[in-house]
Amino acid sequence: MTEAVSVPGDITLPLAPDERDDRGGPGRRRARSPMLTAGLVVLGIVVLVAVFAPLLTPYDPRNASAGRALEQPSARHWLGTDVPGRDIFAQLVYGARASLTVAAVAGSLAMAGAIVLGVLPALVGGVADRASNRFVTFLLALPGAPLLVLLGSLALNSRVAVIIVIAVLGAPPNARTLRSQAVTLRQRGFVASARGFGGGPTYVLRRHFLPGLAPLIIVGFVNWASVAVGLEAGLTFLGLGDPSGISWGLMLNRALGQQSIYLSPMWVWWVLPVGLVLTLTLLALTVVGVALEPVFNPRSQSPS
Repeated sequence: MTEAVSVPGDITLPLAPDERDDRGGPGRRRARSPMLTAGLVVLGIVVLVAVFAPLLTPYDPRNASAGRALEQPSARHWLGTDVPGRDIFAQLVYGARASLTVAAVAGSLAMAGAIVLGVLPALVGGVADRASNRFVTFLLALPGAPLLVLLGSLALNSRVAVIIVIAVLGAPPNARTLRSQAVTLRQRGFVASARGFGGGPTYVLRRHFLPGLAPLIIVGFVNWASVAVGLEAGLTFLGLGDPSGISWGLMLNRALGQQSIYLSPMWVWWVLPVGLVLTLTLLALTVVGVALEPVFNPRSQSPS
């Protein structure tokens, strides 16, 4: 049913469906989507666990004298202990800190690299833009998985180096996305007007490019943070991370290193909890990234 709007002079004008949707706030309805809410709730729980880790467990996750070797779950050790006697629940809780740190830092560095490789050359244009585009295309043509394992093996068991490797892999695909939008913005009339009135590259970038690219930057950050959590867990599971660190991937590496673990009940309290937590964290970040895209970019959804 078509709604109407009254104007002075007893004239009633019909309100088009598209205009009614715009006024009704479809973006607001998307922002309250159950998928986004569920993802934020799960992600918020993981963040709270990481922040208040010392309050949730009295044990140091690196303390090998927290208990006897391979203790079963009890009131003292909720998820038992591993081979040296470290508390598994403490490793699980503190592992959330490691995963979220990798997600935040690697995601931020990847988007910063994407801005340098994609946005700034597009703003300048000319030779710089063409050279940067060729370089990004070359990086995208490299095989991701073998390159990740190769660079991870050269990381010298350093978590910082692993974060840098993940960020380097995330910069090219995000740079391609940001560059395409930056080229579109560069051709807009208000950008040409700003340049015509003497606005320099820094002014144009700050006042016009970054506000227009902010939605893509936020969505790209969330999506690559999800990828970073999975890559960090995969690298540490393969033994390419810090062997003395605390990580969900390293917990799986140690657990599956035990022979016939699936023939004993140990996998229930050693493998299953960390696998579930890792899966839920990845799913939450993925869901938030997918749900944020239509919120920031309503045109990404075709009209029904």
